Amino acid sequence: MTETSLRCLVTGASRGIGAAIVDHLDSRGHRIALTARGREGLEQVAAGLGQPSLVFPADATDPTTPARVRAQIDAAWGGVDVLVVNAGEGIAAPLARTDDALWDSALSVNLTAPFRFLREFVPAMVDQGFGRVVVISSVAGKVGAPYISAYAAAKHGVLGLVRSVAAEVASSGVTVNAVCPGYVDTPMTQRSIETIMARTGRSEAEARATLEKQQPIGRLITTDEVAGAVSYCIHDSGALNGQSITIDGGGVQS
Repeated sequence: MTETSLRCLVTGASRGIGAAIVDHLDSRGHRIALTARGREGLEQVAAGLGQPSLVFPADATDPTTPARVRAQIDAAWGGVDVLVVNAGEGIAAPLARTDDALWDSALSVNLTAPFRFLREFVPAMVDQGFGRVVVISSVAGKVGAPYISAYAAAKHGVLGLVRSVAAEVASSGVTVNAVCPGYVDTPMTQRSIETIMARTGRSEAEARATLEKQQPIGRLITTDEVAGAVSYCIHDSGALNGQSITIDGGGVQS
């Protein structure tokens, strides 16, 4: 199988990290299927691509989404070689205000949805003898922090999923890895900045600096830096498996 023939699916592909991953894959000559909730954002990303693409507006937390997306890709391209599970959501609240609804929401998008996508797509990759799976986790999957008990629990859980599936398929030609960014310059981080502003009265610049100082390099991670790590996992020869690559400027060393 040549690199230029790779058929890729990226979830959460309409903006931020997902859009950067799509751009990197497109630059390597791969075909990409894009899915996210909003059609407009997906079509804007797809319009800038040089390779064939498919657009599937869908909610990653809908239990029927993985099977429906797979059926559509199978009909168009005959299968998938690369799965990048990027759809996720940061949810913050003190423990005392983390009710069941918030807990369930955090696990649904950050843990259960990735599980369903892997369950749907990995067996066919094993059957064809090749596949690359990358799940976007977070440094919150490695260390805890205040106000993110539900989010951190989900991200810790998804690393367990990655490691277990990687061990299960290790001899098949399929690899499963995770990328764990720190604070990335994305709309999700901007919402965190706005939350800090609302709670503390700080300016936007001061709130942003609070997050930047949590990373040794003194700045936010770029989406291209995360996408580069994803690309490395995809184009590795197969020895990289069951790993969680941290992209945070050296804050979490593992």
